[in-house]
Amino acid sequence: MARNGNKTKKLLARTALELFVRKGITETTVRDIAAAAGLAEGTLYRHFDSKDELAWELFHTNYTAFAQELDRLQQQYDPLKDKLAAMISQFCTFFDQDPVLFGYLLLAQHTQLKKVTPEMETAVTVLQKVIAQGMARREIPAGEVEVAAAMVLGLVLQVAVFKAYNRITQDLSELSEALVAACWRVLAGD
Repeated sequence: MARNGNKTKKLLARTALELFVRKGITETTVRDIAAAAGLAEGTLYRHFDSKDELAWELFHTNYTAFAQELDRLQQQYDPLKDKLAAMISQFCTFFDQDPVLFGYLLLAQHTQLKKVTPEMETAVTVLQKVIAQGMARREIPAGEVEVAAAMVLGLVLQVAVFKAYNRITQDLSELSEALVAACWRVLAGD
């Protein structure tokens, strides 16, 4: 039987992702990942130099891909309120489709965020850019872009936390319009 290295790498990555979210990166061992994937420990090292490299690859690849998707989406809309609606809808859809990956990228506070460089495009930088443009076009009052972005993300991510802990039963997509309205009120100063 032929080996499928790509399939094995994906299995290791997904297994590690689930363990990183549940236990934390530091608390998850290579042995844990291998056992949960049903593979030998050495298999991980054929695909990744280390557990830390695996954690970073999972984070970096998916974090920047999500930012690129948000940026692509926002470019399709005008004015700011429509851009914001598209982006928040994408956050909600992302959570509904893959809550584990969403949790790893946007809810878990771990060391991977410290490795993000200023030149990397992230969901935060895309949101800040969109808000800054809205302020420049006077669609919303001028203010501190970073604070405005933090407030918008806070609204969206706190709802996601409640969903992750089953305190909310609806899919986040069902709450998208309410989140957009709340975020707009914050940005517009209502």
